[in-house]
Amino acid sequence: MATQLAVRVTTSSAGASPRSPAQRDRATIGWALSACAVAGFTIWVAHNARRGAVAARIRNPLVHGAPRPVEPLFGWTHWLGLLQILTIVMVVQLVAVFVVMWRRYPKHPILLMAIACTSIVWQDPIMNWAPYAVYNPQLWHWPETWGLVSVSPTVEPFIVVGYVTFYLAPFFPAIWLLRRLQRGRPVDSFVWRHPLISLGLLIYVIGFVYDAIEEMVLIRAQLYVYSQVIPFGSVFTGKAYQFPLLWESSLVTTVMIPAGVLLYRDDTGRTVAEKLAQRVRLLRGRPALGTFAVMFAIINACYLGLYGGSFAIIRATGAATSVACPYPFPESKVYDPQGLYEKAGQPGPYSAGIMDGWETGQSKRPNVVAPAKGGRCSPKGG
Repeated sequence: MATQLAVRVTTSSAGASPRSPAQRDRATIGWALSACAVAGFTIWVAHNARRGAVAARIRNPLVHGAPRPVEPLFGWTHWLGLLQILTIVMVVQLVAVFVVMWRRYPKHPILLMAIACTSIVWQDPIMNWAPYAVYNPQLWHWPETWGLVSVSPTVEPFIVVGYVTFYLAPFFPAIWLLRRLQRGRPVDSFVWRHPLISLGLLIYVIGFVYDAIEEMVLIRAQLYVYSQVIPFGSVFTGKAYQFPLLWESSLVTTVMIPAGVLLYRDDTGRTVAEKLAQRVRLLRGRPALGTFAVMFAIINACYLGLYGGSFAIIRATGAATSVACPYPFPESKVYDPQGLYEKAGQPGPYSAGIMDGWETGQSKRPNVVAPAKGGRCSPKGG
């Protein structure tokens, strides 16, 4: 190749014509209105925030307070407060950085991708339902009975707003490694001939490790649990902190990989997302809007179809047979859509959630005969 592929992830706004005073005034008004909207939304969220198992849908009336049958990580009981405070700090920093970078590099592909990765947060209740991700009711959360929010097995917390730091982060070390690999190899090598495949493989490895470490720590800190997992490919199977390592840490990369690949720049200086947007006739006159539309559509489709769809198949086939014992959040009903907790002797009451029919490959929660002599999850032992 006569020229090397341009894989830089930052560009300058050189060549852009200076804005007129009227344009600057409109921009200032736009930013002011945006700030007011964000402030108003924050106040509304704070007003509706809940903590604890409040709604009858998930509340266990037999338990008062929030006892924990298993100690959290290192026996420290303040993880939830710390993680939630850190989430607030992180979001404030992200917004500040985004505003500064947008003013310097308006409509930059990375900034557009950051919005696209954040946009998938609306699907989070579905993605808690699909892999049996049961959140700690003591987290600040949306009202449990609100529309899509009620799809979550227990609660839908606010902390998921930081999706961008999770799904987009592996791209940066991966693109750096790809540059290094290309720099030291001839132009007919695999990393030059197949840069998108190479980038995808790097993101898979980095994303897998990143997700595994982060999730296992958060589970031990009792932020949430996977109440049911496939025994094969999972670690700490049967424990309250079991984790579907092979399945979860692989499937999360089905969002990380397209997010990174769409940001790859070829030797023309355009990203994959920009080139795809140019193929859509209706979007050719609005390149930034077209780029974002492509990112939004692909990232949301991958999250729903690949990640969520794969776990939905696991649910429907009944392959996730290992339950996390003892159930770690007794102030809420035991999330037991397929009756496996009751079979294992875990005391009720039980909840099947609002998607316990055809969505789970069954017709409501099955009738279960509890073991006469206890079971693996019984307080008396199996």
